[in-house]
Amino acid sequence: MDDKPDPGPLSESSELFSFGVIADIQYADLEDGYNFQGSRRRYYRHSLLHLQGAIEHWNKESSPPCCVLQLGDIIDGYNAQYKASEKSLELVLNTFQMLKVPVHHTWGNHEFYNFSRDYLTNSKLNTRFLEDQIAHRPETMPSESYYAYHFVPFPKFRFILLDAYDMSVLGVDQSSPKFQQCLKILREHNPNTELNSPQGLSEPQFVQFNGGFSQEQLNWLNEVLTFSDRNQEKVVIVKSQNSVE
Repeated sequence: MDDKPDPGPLSESSELFSFGVIADIQYADLEDGYNFQGSRRRYYRHSLLHLQGAIEHWNKESSPPCCVLQLGDIIDGYNAQYKASEKSLELVLNTFQMLKVPVHHTWGNHEFYNFSRDYLTNSKLNTRFLEDQIAHRPETMPSESYYAYHFVPFPKFRFILLDAYDMSVLGVDQSSPKFQQCLKILREHNPNTELNSPQGLSEPQFVQFNGGFSQEQLNWLNEVLTFSDRNQEKVVIVKSQNSVE
């Protein structure tokens, strides 16, 4: 039996640091609608008010968060149909400028409904400039072929931001080898004509709106985790929240 005394809950004064999390803003200048399955109502215009409220809360904190993690789907895919993708993204990013701390962006399926991977790489949704590099450890540097990085918001804590759409048919040229490779994987696991449908699948994650990790990215992740383990760092893995929508 463990004889160590129970340290009890952390008091407010013993808090090391905090961080904010927000996901699925999915802004669009549209009337309310529903998700792909028609099971969940979406309040497209109203989502901006929720973002503003969250930012106001974070800014008023007596001990503000060290950063905010934006977990993808910052604007809704419907923007692409109305040719409003850039306008909507600019509006949401301008709202984020009210935030007094850095924001780290991940990319979800709705980013790729609106933009190509090349566009995102060169946009303000690429926050890789906020990464922390580990001296003399080149194996912990991510490749340019996927969007991932790590940073240290507080000593002995490392956050690793992953590219959950590294392997995906979304956002890449249909003539590219990666598209063909990902499409092949999808069709091997999903016989449905509608590849967004998980109907009848024993592995329902194999749908078109999902993505995955390349072996290259997983190898890089392993190197960073190995470094953190050897240096007794606590690790937080950050990626877009989507698995099966």
